[in-house]
Amino acid sequence: LSPSHSSWDAAYERELQTFQDIGDAGEIWFGEESMVRIIRWLEKHKVPLDSSVLDIGTGNGVLLVELAKSGYMNLTGIDYSPSAIQLSEKVREKEGMSNIKLKVEDFLAPSAELSGFDICIDKGTFDAVSLNPDNAAGKRQQYVGSLCRVLKPEGFFLITSCNWTKEELLNEFREGFDILEELPTPKFCFGGRIGNSVTALVFQRK
Repeated sequence: LSPSHSSWDAAYERELQTFQDIGDAGEIWFGEESMVRIIRWLEKHKVPLDSSVLDIGTGNGVLLVELAKSGYMNLTGIDYSPSAIQLSEKVREKEGMSNIKLKVEDFLAPSAELSGFDICIDKGTFDAVSLNPDNAAGKRQQYVGSLCRVLKPEGFFLITSCNWTKEELLNEFREGFDILEELPTPKFCFGGRIGNSVTALVFQRK
């Protein structure tokens, strides 16, 4: 277990405890607006409600709950942290969303049954993989390989990142993916220069 694995697990352990104590789902990585952005894109492109959707690194599962509330029926969330999956199971039960499937899975070594998805969504998992002190470049390659395995040809991949620019992400996913569009994200101003703190892109698998 790498140090990053155990610290994520500890973070979710705390959130799990908090949820049990006060019924609060805890931190939503990237905040509310990133979920709204994803759901709006799916609706705008009339992505069918029975499309199979995979949330990579689901964390507390809140995005899946929002997708279910928007009418999506075929939802799967994976996370390598058992505490995260326990937390998302509690969130799912509280919301009464029995059609959300949750599994402990390491996306860099996905099980055989994780395949054939129409849509994959990542908010921050690729970032976390990229920060792994142990062979980050190799891990990023593994990630792209896994994505090619689990996503159907012509399927959509929606990624939200706060570590990578659009150009860098285009380079990371150039094998096997075409960029469809960049989604608008909040701008921030630093020293008089305007930049994006968050990049959100939609790719289509070739």
